[in-house]
Amino acid sequence: MDWVEWIERMGEPAVLALCGLAAGLGFGFFAQRSRFCLRAAVIEFWHGQFGDKLTVWLLAFGTAVVGVQLLIVMGGLDVSTARQLSARGSLSGALIGGLIFGVGMVMTRGCASRLLVLSANGNLRALLSGLIFAVVAQASLGGVLSPLRESIAGWWVVDGGPTRSVLAQIGAGPWDGLVFAAVWLITALFFAYHSGWAFWKWAGGIGTGLMVALAWWLTYAVMSNSFEPVQIQGLTFSGPSAEWLMRVLADPGEPWTFGLGLMPGVFLGSLVGALVGGDWKLEGFGGAYTMPRYIIGAVFMGFGSMLAGGCAVGAGMTGGAIFAVTAWVTLGGMWVGGGAADYLLDRPRRQAAEPVMPVVAAASSTAP
Repeated sequence: MDWVEWIERMGEPAVLALCGLAAGLGFGFFAQRSRFCLRAAVIEFWHGQFGDKLTVWLLAFGTAVVGVQLLIVMGGLDVSTARQLSARGSLSGALIGGLIFGVGMVMTRGCASRLLVLSANGNLRALLSGLIFAVVAQASLGGVLSPLRESIAGWWVVDGGPTRSVLAQIGAGPWDGLVFAAVWLITALFFAYHSGWAFWKWAGGIGTGLMVALAWWLTYAVMSNSFEPVQIQGLTFSGPSAEWLMRVLADPGEPWTFGLGLMPGVFLGSLVGALVGGDWKLEGFGGAYTMPRYIIGAVFMGFGSMLAGGCAVGAGMTGGAIFAVTAWVTLGGMWVGGGAADYLLDRPRRQAAEPVMPVVAAASSTAP
């Protein structure tokens, strides 16, 4: 592929948007077909179960890390200028933001990417939660919640460069990262094999992870062949959600970006996946999960993602795949926050719903 020709013909913004569209189409389709969901994986983990949902997430994450590290080892990718490694970061923001995001994703029954995938499947609860998530994310980025976010993020700051790299901190290199990722992936493959999965579970889990690597590679290719400065980036949904909100509400004449192409790509990919699998169904609010719960959860996720520097995919998988310290801290916070929310909010409801077995008193007889 002649990147220079495409860039000269269309310009960097258009090419980046098309790259985002392509990665988004694949991610949306594979995530929909595999039921990829961090929230579901977290709940299975804290319930002591190693089921399909946890295995799918591990397979996707392992594939993403192997794919990215393999590209780095082969010389096809350089992530040293990525925001997650080169810019100053916040460990306090990563931890607290991850915890808040984890609580929110349990309340809304899905992280930011999952809400977008479900919206394309006709889920109106996810659509409303996603819109609120975008509003709060923008308010946290440059609006009324920005001072609070900046204050918390300033508690514990780390400089960019080797300080933000897990591999650099332990004196390891790309090959070590690849070996670690391979062990992670082999473990996921082992559990997936013993789960007796059908084709789409395998293809969806692996394909979802590959889209994370593809996004890094596409933006790096544009950056390497561009005459204008282009920021290498990967899949994320917090920033692009806020970006799309401002594009709708403000001046639509701003240049296109990777994130602006990503969002409709994920939506369309998920829609195709739902139609292929016969999963499209219009759903509203109902059952034990009320509208206030979804709204509060979306608020938590919007603020938490901007505080942490990314969502479950953006910080957790995309940043985790390049071994960014803050990304791994954020991911740990999400697992802890999600587990705590499930225990405090949903455990009492599950216990109340359990049938009460009647106690039958045994008749006793006494000898005269």
